[in-house]
Amino acid sequence: MTKLITITSGKGGVGKTTTAINLGVAINGLGKEVVILDANLTTPNIGLHLGAPIVPVTLNHVLSGKAKIDDAIYEHGSGTKIVPSSLSIKDLRNLNHKRLKDIGKRLKKMADYVIYDSAAGLGEEAIASMEAADELIIVTNPEIPAVTDALKASKLAAQLGKPIRGVIVTRSNGAKGEMPIANVADMLELPVIGVIPEDKSVKQSVLMKDALVHTHPRSKAARAYRKIAAKIVGKENYKDPYDSFWDKLFR
Repeated sequence: MTKLITITSGKGGVGKTTTAINLGVAINGLGKEVVILDANLTTPNIGLHLGAPIVPVTLNHVLSGKAKIDDAIYEHGSGTKIVPSSLSIKDLRNLNHKRLKDIGKRLKKMADYVIYDSAAGLGEEAIASMEAADELIIVTNPEIPAVTDALKASKLAAQLGKPIRGVIVTRSNGAKGEMPIANVADMLELPVIGVIPEDKSVKQSVLMKDALVHTHPRSKAARAYRKIAAKIVGKENYKDPYDSFWDKLFR
């Protein structure tokens, strides 16, 4: 059954876009057709991360009625399809955010999984992305301000009647003062479906204009994203191809 999953957060800077990209590419690597849509219209980054910052037709053209969604889909080298948004401020005019729901229905006919990278915060853009979703994944950092904002996002999801698949905690490094993962789960009253360790490879992958799971497949963060992707597609007995005996021993 095709699913539209919106990756959301209560605030920016927590790794939402990185998570949307790497989950999408990892799910694609498991043999599923995936479309990643940049629903963060005000500050879009999907195209920048994947080497397509400027394209002829963007999601903005579709939302303003100037193009069809079929014309705004581009294929990354991995086989994952993306729908970038425009970097131009002038393209923010006359956008009908409500169309994200209808666009989602169209995309679900083309793929096994559609992933929306939501706008940060709880404004009109973020709400439209939530309303389009079959389920949500909330991204947060293990610190009080980020988790507090994630709690607001979960409350909004409840008001909209949208189920939350779980929480992904990013940039975990075990530093003193970091909020324990169990406390994050307790505060949000949601399951933590994955923890992404702090990893310098994340920034390097952005410079390389590709997903971390491609540029640094052996990195701890890439392994974590692949395991979450396997959970999402129902592969509970997934064995990471980069988990050799020696990798396990040294970890």
